[in-house]
Amino acid sequence: MAVKTKVAEKAAEPEKAKKKRASKKNEDRKILVIVESPAKAKTIEKYLGPQYSVKASMGHLIDLPKSRTAIDTEHNFEPEYITVRGRAKLLKELQGDAKKSGLVLLASDNDREGEAIAWHLRNAITAKTAKVPIQRISFNEITPAAIREAVAHPGTIDEAKVNAQKARRVLDRLVGYNLSPLLWKKVKNGLSAGRVQSVALRLICEREKEVDSFIPEEYWTLDADIRVGKHAFTAQLVSWQGSKPELKDEAGVKAIIDKIINADCFVQDVREIEKTVRPRPPFTTSQLQQTAANRLGFTSKKTMQIAQQLYEGVNIGSARVGLITYMRTDSVRVSQTALDEVRLWIKENFPKDLPEKPAEYLMGKKAQDAHEAIRPTYVSYTPDGMKDYLNRDQLRLYTIIWERFVSSQMNSAKTRTVSVDIAAGEGIFRVAGTKIIEKGFYRVIKLLSSKEEKGNPYPVLNKGDKVQVDKFHPEQHFTQGPPRYTDASIIKTLEEKGIGRPSTYAPIISVLLERYYVTRSNKQLTPTLLGKLINEMLVEYFPHVVDAAFTASMENKLDEVEESQLRWPDMIREFWGPFKTRVDEVGKTLESFKGSLDEPTDYVCEKCGKPMIKKLGRFGFFLACSGFPECRNTKSIPLAKCPKCGGDIVARKTKGRGKEFYGCTNYPDCDFISHFKPIKQNCPKCGQFMVEKYDKKNGAHKACINPDCDYLHSPDDDEPPEAEA
Repeated sequence: MAVKTKVAEKAAEPEKAKKKRASKKNEDRKILVIVESPAKAKTIEKYLGPQYSVKASMGHLIDLPKSRTAIDTEHNFEPEYITVRGRAKLLKELQGDAKKSGLVLLASDNDREGEAIAWHLRNAITAKTAKVPIQRISFNEITPAAIREAVAHPGTIDEAKVNAQKARRVLDRLVGYNLSPLLWKKVKNGLSAGRVQSVALRLICEREKEVDSFIPEEYWTLDADIRVGKHAFTAQLVSWQGSKPELKDEAGVKAIIDKIINADCFVQDVREIEKTVRPRPPFTTSQLQQTAANRLGFTSKKTMQIAQQLYEGVNIGSARVGLITYMRTDSVRVSQTALDEVRLWIKENFPKDLPEKPAEYLMGKKAQDAHEAIRPTYVSYTPDGMKDYLNRDQLRLYTIIWERFVSSQMNSAKTRTVSVDIAAGEGIFRVAGTKIIEKGFYRVIKLLSSKEEKGNPYPVLNKGDKVQVDKFHPEQHFTQGPPRYTDASIIKTLEEKGIGRPSTYAPIISVLLERYYVTRSNKQLTPTLLGKLINEMLVEYFPHVVDAAFTASMENKLDEVEESQLRWPDMIREFWGPFKTRVDEVGKTLESFKGSLDEPTDYVCEKCGKPMIKKLGRFGFFLACSGFPECRNTKSIPLAKCPKCGGDIVARKTKGRGKEFYGCTNYPDCDFISHFKPIKQNCPKCGQFMVEKYDKKNGAHKACINPDCDYLHSPDDDEPPEAEA
């Protein structure tokens, strides 16, 4: 009877008391924090106490299936989400951890993708245990203060941001999963087309047409070695008979030399110009990628990988520290705390170069301003102080981030440029030099400094001084056509045109390279034959989809969805109707290009004796037996004959990084390798094959592979790569 009474009393317990007891029970449990990566989890776990458990979701656990479109176009374009293949075990573990926890804090990245990851995790956990409270936290840097601040002030998931990610995912899926099958049917299997990548491909292909159609024109310059007393310098002809000289050929230059060779030379004019040079704002994602490409030679993918490491945390002695703020941003905004810290550091180290007020920088019209600029989390962690804790690439990237941020809050520099005009008969030669007269922010600029910023000496001359011309230097040049895109310049163009967002620049380039639509050589992005064919087809039949302005307008609409100004199904519906109609029309009317890239060759299959065909595969051209499918023999295309053993030279790749080199097919019996790609031309002097070379001094040029032959030969300073069998 007593037992029944206790049961009855418990049943009659007020609801408020029940909740209080449940709350007390939850307080005794650990708080589960779910981040995206193990490296980030490792860093954050060190900042939080033992009552916290930090786990990693490893990115998306729930997404669209790869095997089908999975978008219900008849019912508001609702996506069909599934657990990502191979991630079910991890999701189950996180659900189990959540069930044992008193509170779950979702700490994925504070952007659209991160918000979507948090949204899916919340739904998956709630489906298993609705009792556990789930909250969202976000932070811009992984430091103890930032993490504790985020944990102390949790919020809710931003549904508008989730809708923007959903809209982008649905839009890309509809484009990709309708255009790609069309390419499989009409061109070849395994191809893909994407909403943003196809626009980038178009830009690269259009630039290549400009490069191909450019006709270089000859022109000449005339320099003179000039001496006054013990001082010597070189000046260039800038005026002839009162106007800019047009030196079209050698004869015209020699005619000028003949007229002024015996003329008296004197300083006609000396001009001084002082210029104020303002520091640049801290990095955005695109600016970081561009600068790392230009100054450090990093690809955009490499830049983001290293930045991710610096953001998520590295071991500094016994501590683990996130060294930079979030690396995907289009904002130059800096927090007040960071401004106070950097100004204090400047005051202690360069007090004369601290401005009265913090510098403010204007953001571009298209900036989202969701995150701060990329900056060091602790200014006191100088690049010199980090040398023992970072590898070479990490240190170089950290250095330019640190220099750019600290310099942005220092005084402007001042330069003085002296320009001297020297009269020689009817000609004017000019020499100029620049000196930094007030260093200002240049005091912290080392790795970021260019030759121009370092200044160059100028001659100390006065008006009327007589000078002596020692020698004339006529030099032939040819006008340069438009440069091919590099990682830096294509990112700059995409940003200027409003195509893509900070998180997409690196993946766009990576996809084009992986699909073999584009190759990278000497940092230049060149479209392949396959890339050109795909682009021509898309431009002709889907000009709207690969139009830069249209793609930019879609990005703006995604922003409107994130700002709750536009319903995402309405945006997709407006695009889908005309696009689907066009896909169906082209599928019925477009002729097949299949096999159009195949070429017969003189090579014979060593297995069956049938002729080999040059075919285009996923990683470029190769030789395949015409007896396929009975004979499946394939091999690399021979590029030249080996000078050591007479075997074939083919393209190969190094272990690890996969860097391409060229080696003999008789390896390991023959160990001949070359860094440089053979061309279809033998050396007229020694008969060995020629290669394409590139260096900063000569640019792209041909050279003989024979080190003992001096025909167009330039020294190769690089070490040969490790060969792979």
